[in-house]
Amino acid sequence: MITVPADGNDRFDLWAPEAGTVTLLADGRQYPMTRRPDGGAGSGAGGGWWTAPGAPAAGDVDYGYLLDGDTTPLPDPRSRRQPAGVHSLSRTFDAGSHEWADGQWQGRGLPGAVIYELHIGTFTPEGTLDAAIGKLGYLVELGIDFVELLPVNGFNGTHNWGYDGVLWYAVHEGYGGPAAYQRFVDAAHAAGLGVIQDVVYNHLGPSGNYLPRFGPYQKSGEGNTWGDSVNLDGPGSDVVRRYILENAAMWLRDYHVDGLRLDAVHAFKDERAVHLLEEFGALADEVSAETGRPATMIAESDLNDPRLLYPRDLNGHGLAGQWSDDFHHAVHVNVSGEATGYYADFESLEALAKVLVDGFFHDGSYSSFRGRHHGRPINTGVVHPSALVVCSQNHDQIGNRATGDRLSQTLGYGQLALAAVATLTSPFTPMLFMGEEYGATTPWQFFTSHPEPELGKATAEGRIREFERMGWDPAVVPDPQDPETFTRSRLNWAEAAEGDHARLLELYRQLIALRRSTPELAGLGFEDTAVAFSEADGWLRLRRGSVEVAMNFSAGPRRLAVSGASVVLATDSAVRLDNAQLDLPGHSAAIISK
Repeated sequence: MITVPADGNDRFDLWAPEAGTVTLLADGRQYPMTRRPDGGAGSGAGGGWWTAPGAPAAGDVDYGYLLDGDTTPLPDPRSRRQPAGVHSLSRTFDAGSHEWADGQWQGRGLPGAVIYELHIGTFTPEGTLDAAIGKLGYLVELGIDFVELLPVNGFNGTHNWGYDGVLWYAVHEGYGGPAAYQRFVDAAHAAGLGVIQDVVYNHLGPSGNYLPRFGPYQKSGEGNTWGDSVNLDGPGSDVVRRYILENAAMWLRDYHVDGLRLDAVHAFKDERAVHLLEEFGALADEVSAETGRPATMIAESDLNDPRLLYPRDLNGHGLAGQWSDDFHHAVHVNVSGEATGYYADFESLEALAKVLVDGFFHDGSYSSFRGRHHGRPINTGVVHPSALVVCSQNHDQIGNRATGDRLSQTLGYGQLALAAVATLTSPFTPMLFMGEEYGATTPWQFFTSHPEPELGKATAEGRIREFERMGWDPAVVPDPQDPETFTRSRLNWAEAAEGDHARLLELYRQLIALRRSTPELAGLGFEDTAVAFSEADGWLRLRRGSVEVAMNFSAGPRRLAVSGASVVLATDSAVRLDNAQLDLPGHSAAIISK
């Protein structure tokens, strides 16, 4: 494995297998590069590596590469800093210079944890990593265990979701750059919070992607939803895979993050015998053995394939977790009544019941949205429910709606409380999206800031066409390039102290505290989950050991028979338990203990 160091004679080594000449431009001076005598093959990474004799071996350097006589330098594919943006010179960064203060941090795994997903640019008014540090105390008080950051790597423009990244090794300068990232992780660990970083290895953004100039990083004409696929199995893919895995290792080792969320792994096009996901699993084990702390790999997957979670010695990929969209869909439909598109199959309490018991709804069943059968059952003998990360809202399920509307913009306290109870008492690992806990009314819309007028225009028009095909009025679809779209998406923290917002926030705090103090809720396996429901009456009862969660999804009151129970938490003050009868007002829930 080649890992380009922060200092030394080889810190500017570059993979450019098809280039005839390469020149390093460093601090205004040119250094002709030469091919490494062994081509780099001695490291097991394949040939095509160049080195720069006489280049600066230490200190901060602004640099780029001139390929085949070019006069405009290109940024380093492994750049750690881009002070002037993704089209400009790179700047060296020594990650080892940070004096870490997290030596006492032992880390933690997914079982029993609660994750909080946030976007640095809209989480605070300042939109920086240092400003986010100021909110860590709030997250601790809420009861959060992991902070999950949307992608922070380099992208073109000032604001973006992060999924248009092009320089995977850099930390967006507008967020504070790599030094600020290290400060954030240090502060999170000091507060007792783990950090999960969202990373994107399935595609590159539309502006600033110079990787094809250097080598076969992508497969032209073999694309996915977002453009050309990354070359995971073609000629030159050994180096490309190392490029990806070294990037993952960078976050875990140089930045001390506790885990990675792997974006849209179903878009990986990998036909090699050892799948890239299996290599991620092996990397996590390797880093964990080095540090003595869990290194958690979580896949976002649309496949409902539990093999991602199976141990590698059982022909699995050995990942710690994966997202379950089925859970989100079942909760969303039952609290909102929305049942169009991919929600159609989930229009029943039966769907929610199946997800709670089996983990997936589609586990080999027919998917009307896909027009085919989908998924496979989870082998519950080798998978713990905590391996499924679930939510009632997340950045995708909000931001990819036409207007970026949250549940809180259309639903009342009762329905929001039901969504909270269903998520936080489920057998799985719950994840909250920033602001969900207090019913934020600010939308979270799709926003971009492409400086190129043509790209900005194409992005905006494409977004409008996409939703126009779904029957939306183009006039209501926000222009992603309009700065106001970004501004509207910032959280309004003043809401958290007001009325039902404060009431909901307190409920979230109580639910998380109860989850932490009640091992049966989060600690038991699939076999210890039982569900009863009435489709006609709109109630569902979830049992985990001696704990029962009763939820009334209907608008009218419901009475349920219980025995020998006491209410430990209720979402509505009108909930009553008397003479073995539990009275639930409309859109309410109660957690009862035997």
